[in-house]
Amino acid sequence: MEKPFVRIYTDGACANNPGKGGYGAILIYKKNNGETITKELSKGFIKTTNNRMELLAVIDSLNLLKTPCRVELYSDSKYVVDAINQKWLFNWQEKNWKTASKSPVKNVDLWKKLIVAIKPHDIKFIWVKGHNDNEFNEKCDKLAVSARLQENLEIDPGL
Repeated sequence: MEKPFVRIYTDGACANNPGKGGYGAILIYKKNNGETITKELSKGFIKTTNNRMELLAVIDSLNLLKTPCRVELYSDSKYVVDAINQKWLFNWQEKNWKTASKSPVKNVDLWKKLIVAIKPHDIKFIWVKGHNDNEFNEKCDKLAVSARLQENLEIDPGL
């Protein structure tokens, strides 16, 4: 049986980097009867970074999927998309979380969570240019900014 297909858009936002940040994501799933189900999610943190929010948007989106899926994941983060498509993530893991220049990889806690989150799925990571009239990327950006402006934000445990 073919895996269900889901399209995911993600974005992160942060003020002052590190500072108040948030992420937004939209998951789009078309059921066999043709009905489209759309789920939006967002979360904000009192102190975080933009790259952490970009990563967490992807991780939390994938963790919502209840069964293994075929996924097209759209992000305006070259950091996230290139880490997968250029195989940096798996090279970092093999090199004990060191970059090619032997520096420690930043955000290792989230990269490890991403490895777990992508494992059951067949995922194609696609970079989209941010703030370039992509309807879903723009909506994710609004969700991310709105999330970081909320009151009573949590502290990002990775910082």
